Amino acid sequence: MFTISLEFLHGTFRGDPDGTANTDRLAQGEWPPAPARLFAAFVASDGSGENCRMTDGNELFWLESLPPPVIRAIPDIHHQPLSPRYVVRHDGVATKSTHQEYVGRTGTLVREGVRVALRDSRVLYEWDNEPPTAVLEGLRRRAARIGYLGTADSPVRVVVATGEKLNGPSDAFVPDPDGETRIAVPKSGDLLVLDRVHAEWTERGASASRSQFPALRHDAWYRSPTAAEEIDRGSAVAWLALRPAQSGRRVSALTALFKEAVLSRHQRMHGEPSPLLHGHGFKQKGYELARYLALPDVGGRWSRGRLHGLALWLPAGTDASTRIKACDAVMDLRRLSGRGVDVSLAPGSSEDAWAANPRRWCRPSKIWVTAIPAIHERRRPLDSEEIARWCRHAGLPAPVKFRSSRTPLRPGALDLTPIEVNRPGQPGLPYSHVELHFKEPVTGPVVIGSGRQRGFGLCEPIAGCQQ
Repeated sequence: MFTISLEFLHGTFRGDPDGTANTDRLAQGEWPPAPARLFAAFVASDGSGENCRMTDGNELFWLESLPPPVIRAIPDIHHQPLSPRYVVRHDGVATKSTHQEYVGRTGTLVREGVRVALRDSRVLYEWDNEPPTAVLEGLRRRAARIGYLGTADSPVRVVVATGEKLNGPSDAFVPDPDGETRIAVPKSGDLLVLDRVHAEWTERGASASRSQFPALRHDAWYRSPTAAEEIDRGSAVAWLALRPAQSGRRVSALTALFKEAVLSRHQRMHGEPSPLLHGHGFKQKGYELARYLALPDVGGRWSRGRLHGLALWLPAGTDASTRIKACDAVMDLRRLSGRGVDVSLAPGSSEDAWAANPRRWCRPSKIWVTAIPAIHERRRPLDSEEIARWCRHAGLPAPVKFRSSRTPLRPGALDLTPIEVNRPGQPGLPYSHVELHFKEPVTGPVVIGSGRQRGFGLCEPIAGCQQ
């Protein structure tokens, strides 16, 4: 274990989380102190590159490459907004409208933002990585030179440790793609950007602002200690990328082939699949079976609804053995062929389209809109009661409001014909695009309607609607 420990010597911390303190609109201070701020303090303590005096700077490249840490800090803190005040400007030039108490000096308005008062002045950042000896020594030298974090009235003591667990708060902010809190973290390449900022500031002074370098801001999702206990609504156990992407009009054929391939591979690898995967002989109460999802490009300005990925979702309460065997079967697939489809499959990676990324479909949101139309469960008009019934069958809370349309509600959402939705030989049912508004954020994937086992009714989370 690698740990960086902070102790705020005055029991308070003041930092501007997003550059709004000088607008007098900052209502809450930054908490916990962002790992990106801590990284910047390490950079400032001894510079970088040719500016280093006590170290060679290589430890900074190692530090910025680490994943987001677990942050141990108490969540129960007091936010104290500070009143704006006027101070004298020391520009040495006599002008009109001078400061009353300082003849010949002008006054300037200072907005100091929000001070955070702490019950426990300790904060710990924990990683599972082990630093090389030279890196550890360099970080310790830099830590000894850090006098404050955030503003200068937040003095701090910094300790770097490895191989031991330091004493600190038990509450933890944990990295989680489904979390509800965003915290700025460093990423590889930030040191080079900071060097460019320093060079620009050296040459042009205050006219070089951090707003000109947006690449410095990277947010990671965290689950805070005060987050509501997550309700098990099932989860996707395996994700695949399609290469090349397929037409959205092939969604029904693609998910049918996906299901057949998973069942066949499961039979060969682990024997007879669970009834959860195929639905035959399913004797438990409820409506939840495995869902075979196709993932379209939707929601962007240039989205065209092409299918970039596949995912297998299993319902809440699925035992670990069933999940592992199903995941093995999916991840062993390399190609789907038949019914007008011929496509290669590969485990998802950061190089694949955003549509195939689990974070695209799993993040929490209060608003969800169908990317693939939802098939009606009954032949009756859609109203609040019917939509609540759909959501109940899908393991979701009742929405507070909704709207529906025969045509897509989002760019790239699939606009299909009846023959592309209803299965041959089966009674045709109406289908619609739906927008759902929930009282509290719901974690995806969200899939509604009677065709959810074959991917119809897949919904897109609307960004910015977590709160």
